[in-house]
Amino acid sequence: MVKEEIRIKKAIVHILDSTIGMPVLSDAELDFGSEFADFLKEHIARVSSGDDGKNCYFYKEESEVYKMLAQYSDDFFVDVSKDMADFLYSIMNSNIDIPPADLIVVRFKYGEGEYLGLLKMNYKSLYTHRTLASEDGGNANEIIRHKSILPSESQRLSEAAIIGLDDLSVQVVEKKYEVNGEKTNYFSYLFLKCSSRMSHKSKLVIVTKAVETVQKEGYDESSQYEAQMKAKSIIQEELEEKGGFVVEEIAERIFEEKPELKTAFQDKMEKYDMVKEEILPQSEATTRKYQKQHLFTDTGIEIKIPMEQYKNPGSVEFITNQDGTVSVLIKNIGHLEARF
Repeated sequence: MVKEEIRIKKAIVHILDSTIGMPVLSDAELDFGSEFADFLKEHIARVSSGDDGKNCYFYKEESEVYKMLAQYSDDFFVDVSKDMADFLYSIMNSNIDIPPADLIVVRFKYGEGEYLGLLKMNYKSLYTHRTLASEDGGNANEIIRHKSILPSESQRLSEAAIIGLDDLSVQVVEKKYEVNGEKTNYFSYLFLKCSSRMSHKSKLVIVTKAVETVQKEGYDESSQYEAQMKAKSIIQEELEEKGGFVVEEIAERIFEEKPELKTAFQDKMEKYDMVKEEILPQSEATTRKYQKQHLFTDTGIEIKIPMEQYKNPGSVEFITNQDGTVSVLIKNIGHLEARF
């Protein structure tokens, strides 16, 4: 979603501070101006456009949230938001590792679609000042720690959901917390009760880890670095030129000369049902790591090479010496700069 095209219609905030033993539920909608609307739009855009987001569907029979929204009307916005906040608080109150937060519920429109945003604003702990009256009638300034600061608009939320009111589709971002001794995606599993597909970011990580594992098993140690650099270069090229790739097709390119390794890679992808999966990251933060080659030597030297320079034989060359060691030749340097 593009921030400027989001239109905020309603918003309400409920205080879910599990340290005080009960939620503080609001009976009135927020009276917001353009500045706070921009704050909400920024967070909604981040949730909808980040690669951490997962598309989900409700378990209709089990999901309390689905039942609350099945007959949703704006006339009941406040009541529905209170019911959802109260239900979320009951989960938080039973699991102390889930952080306290404010829940902002937002009704908004984007294009022709109508949406409900659930933005869980986990508290940040920061220092601020306050002024008290001193005993002699003057001012006494002091520094205090404020434990209920909300995330700024530049920070990503750990837990949030955007629900399409037309079809009750769900997009979720979440973080695992300990529930009954086990790390759990409580936001989707216990609160929303919805099932999700993996995010593009997670799928990209799985593909690169599988490529790395297969290459380590299929190449001797002296050849691994070349194979891994080539694979990373291919992935970067697909991301830059096409915005993504199909797993099956990129396997053909990476393992073109090693069909047995392609088979081993596809076996790993089968476990995730990802052989024909299309991976389309949206966030630059997800793809940034593919823009450089990172090399580490056994002598403690670290080398970072921009992918554009790596692909240019006039800029860098890797030479295998007669004794089996490797030399890296950096060519045509016009200027060197040292930094602390």
